[in-house]
Amino acid sequence: MPGYRKLGRSSDQRKALLRNQVTNLLWHGRIETTEARAKEVRGIAEKLITLAVKEYDKSVKVTKEINNEKGQTVTMEVTNDMPSKLHARRQMMAYLYDMKAPREEDETKKEYAERKREVKHPLIEKMFDEYGPKYRERNDNQTSGGGYTRILKKGPRRGDGAETVIIELI
Repeated sequence: MPGYRKLGRSSDQRKALLRNQVTNLLWHGRIETTEARAKEVRGIAEKLITLAVKEYDKSVKVTKEINNEKGQTVTMEVTNDMPSKLHARRQMMAYLYDMKAPREEDETKKEYAERKREVKHPLIEKMFDEYGPKYRERNDNQTSGGGYTRILKKGPRRGDGAETVIIELI
């Protein structure tokens, strides 16, 4: 008996499908899919969220003094990741697809382009800045960790009768 569902696809198609669905679940907070896919997505998404929960506060603030062109000393406060957080960030980047941050309504194209350059991976930043603190308290209350997703059954799909569900982050 295999340790995972094959979902009727070859391995490269299955990996791409799961990466896409996990990325969209973490970006949007909820997706609609079949029950078998949702059960596979749940395990992967919860592992990635657990990484963010364990590592979100492992940053070190460093104060640096830099001489500018005029010979003046400028003090800057820089946040550096600890090695374990950097490793977790790279693990997430290796699995998740790169999502582009949506453009704000009152934002010009130039402002949007500058903001895109500043934040390279908005989904990874969202994992550490939003999901890390949000689910840390949930993880403290549970001894085993996990339990960040919920699957709600919708009913059979009209075309082929497959059981459709909504998987969402709690």
